[in-house]
Amino acid sequence: MTEAELKAEKKRLKKEKKRQKKEKKSRKRKDREETDTPIDIDKGTSRPTDEPEPEPKVKRSKKEVVQVSSAPDHTATATDTDTEANKNGKSKFSFPIQHILAPMVGASELPFRLLCRKYGAQLCYTPMMSSAKFSSDHSYRKDEFQTIPEDRPLVCHFSANDPEEFAKAAKLVEDKCDAIDLNLGCPQRTAYVGHFGSYLLEQKDRDLICNIVKKASKEVSKPIFVKIRLLNTIKETIKLCRDLKNAGASLIAIHARYRASFERKGAGARDGAAMLDQIVEVKKALGPDFPIIANGNVITYDDVVNNMEISSADGIMSAEGILDNPALFLPRHGNDRKASIEIAVPAGLPSAKPGADQKKKRKLAKKLREIETIEAKAKTSSHLLTKEQKEKIATKDTIANVIAQMERDESTKNSSSAPNVTNVPLKDLLEIADDKTSMANEYLDLASTYPTTMRTTIFHTRRILKIELGEYQLMEECTASKSIDDIRDVIAKVVKYQNDPASFTFDLAKAKKDKVALAKKKLEEGKRKRYEGRMMRKAKREGRSDLEYYLRQGAAVPTVEEIDMLCSLSYEGQLKAWKANDHSQHCMGYHLEEGGCKRDRACAFLHVDAIGKNTFHETDEVAG
Repeated sequence: MTEAELKAEKKRLKKEKKRQKKEKKSRKRKDREETDTPIDIDKGTSRPTDEPEPEPKVKRSKKEVVQVSSAPDHTATATDTDTEANKNGKSKFSFPIQHILAPMVGASELPFRLLCRKYGAQLCYTPMMSSAKFSSDHSYRKDEFQTIPEDRPLVCHFSANDPEEFAKAAKLVEDKCDAIDLNLGCPQRTAYVGHFGSYLLEQKDRDLICNIVKKASKEVSKPIFVKIRLLNTIKETIKLCRDLKNAGASLIAIHARYRASFERKGAGARDGAAMLDQIVEVKKALGPDFPIIANGNVITYDDVVNNMEISSADGIMSAEGILDNPALFLPRHGNDRKASIEIAVPAGLPSAKPGADQKKKRKLAKKLREIETIEAKAKTSSHLLTKEQKEKIATKDTIANVIAQMERDESTKNSSSAPNVTNVPLKDLLEIADDKTSMANEYLDLASTYPTTMRTTIFHTRRILKIELGEYQLMEECTASKSIDDIRDVIAKVVKYQNDPASFTFDLAKAKKDKVALAKKKLEEGKRKRYEGRMMRKAKREGRSDLEYYLRQGAAVPTVEEIDMLCSLSYEGQLKAWKANDHSQHCMGYHLEEGGCKRDRACAFLHVDAIGKNTFHETDEVAG
């Protein structure tokens, strides 16, 4: 598309958006004048059947209980089903699809899904899983997929570029989830190299992705969903959605930003505001009975309500907004502090505020850490123990045994196949939602019970407490945490400073150091983009029609056998072989250094797993 055509398209969309707003206002006015509006049971407010859900203004009796359950039969409760029925005339699925936690690599794991469900999310996606690895590697399945009865309704989210592998992966999870989703939206470099995600949206791969959907929809009993990005024109996006629908897709979620290209320039990948007006056109083209989900531009619940109206979508999916606020969707229950809601909370975990057992366990764990600190000091110095310290050490085994028994009791409760459903006062949930430290501690409770990586645990804590950790200069300490107990100690400091502001002293030297470190981090993370820009300009100067030509050089993914062989060579030999085998864009340290690349995301080279016999391997397709 030329620059002139792009400007004309944007101008057309802007006019169309104004026209749609005018039509909506006119329709609302007409509905108020000519029709009686039905009652939205979930909200306790009246609205037209064809209008998106407004900000809730709840009026309930004192004894009324709002039902929002994740029941094991995987059917929506009366309230959620009625909401869908009011919106679409009928419910296409047995579960609600209005308020959705998006799939996020390393972020939509089980503990965070459970937290978001409790605070308003109706449907959750797993992180992206490789269908190739999932379908052939038991260890990968065990590491990447974790769920429990309370974790429903659930969508299993896979990357794929092979119909057989996707269908096989889908069959392995169909009795553990409610839908299977194909990732056609990932913009990451790994997707470019591995030829999946948004890099499968070019016309040359249309038959492939339709065959992936078609085969899975025939072989599994659960519906097949697809998550995509916008193509260059609305006409192309509509054609893509129709093709996917005809292939057997039951729902399409649209991240309303353009399909990524490897250089990630312009309004693609993560740049700019999402173009929700294009979703209106897709929804109109595919008809009212086919579910379309809008993803993008969600920070607050007001955004959820507004985006539903602007996009005409059947549901709203959130990633960034819900990371900062896991209770993003809680306002859908209203603000009646006398109301209660029914939610599924894993046994052994607090339903709202920490229970007596949970508080006892935390106190015991803190005592145990204090004892271990005393013992460590005694071993590393000539520190003489006081009588009180000796008495504390004498209680160590007893405390450890009590904690172990409490954990065994929790494990026994959690092993039940039936979900633990309970009524929780809405007031308690609202109070936790307003207290970020309590929310972070609740996430840590879940992460302790259903272990995830330390990096993920720290990531969520930093996002939930982003403002507080920055205000009290604790972000670095949180990032350096080695255990969940270390993170709890950081949170305890936040609480202390909040309760006693005079106890916090702003460290100017530390602030300057942090500023320098942040500038360095931005510089390092920008290296890859600068490299890509240079390579694009070089190809352009040489008059190449393929501007990504140089980005393909050195993009070959190393094999497991090569990595094993390289381990026996000297560093100089490794470098020579690395370049000779066309891996120069890949990070050698990621594969060969103990513990992987120390630069992590700041590294300008590609971090892609080595390929083996069970991994997608097609040389001419590796670069996408």
